[in-house]
Amino acid sequence: MSDLLTQLNGGSVPTLDILMLTTFAALIPSIVVMMTSFTRTIIILSFTRNAMGVQQAPPNMVIVGITLFLTLYIMNPVIQRINEEAYQPYRNEEITQEEAVERAMEPLKEFMVRNTYKSTLDNFVRMSNTPEQEQAIDYPLTVIVPSFMTSELKRGFTAGFLIYLPFLLVDVIVSTTLMSMGMVMLPPAMISMPFKLLLFVTVDGWELLFSSIVQSFH
Repeated sequence: MSDLLTQLNGGSVPTLDILMLTTFAALIPSIVVMMTSFTRTIIILSFTRNAMGVQQAPPNMVIVGITLFLTLYIMNPVIQRINEEAYQPYRNEEITQEEAVERAMEPLKEFMVRNTYKSTLDNFVRMSNTPEQEQAIDYPLTVIVPSFMTSELKRGFTAGFLIYLPFLLVDVIVSTTLMSMGMVMLPPAMISMPFKLLLFVTVDGWELLFSSIVQSFH
């Protein structure tokens, strides 16, 4: 950062480079959401919170914070490759800016391809009329990114459905028990929520959930 400020003060950084740097900084949130494990993780955590019946615990800020740190944990090998293969050579002026961008995109593309359904990728290839490639990583980002996002949404909602099932079973048991006892005026959600929280804490749900999310990525 200090090197960049020195170059800026000295006037040695071209205006186009400054514009590209500003544009990249503005796109970082979109890159984090669209090209990392962020989407699937936050969907699964949101489904878990809703399944337990606690709408504001943990709050949205905590959910997003957990998702960010899990994303950093999952993406750490990719980040290290980008640092070693793209950032450090560019910082040492061994490669150009264009080469640095190409090298930085390669680990991200490999990560996305590994976690994309082949059928989904083939579908976007057909829709975009892109020539078929021998290796999936050779496809452009305009094909890989939407394929990856679609696959992440599918996996996230599938995991959310599976998480909902045991909590739904608790709701059904509590509702049936209350009806058999004639307590139809008592809201079943009020009774079932403590049992669902007890079930989740007993099985060490958060640790099990986090480890399952991390292991689900290739």
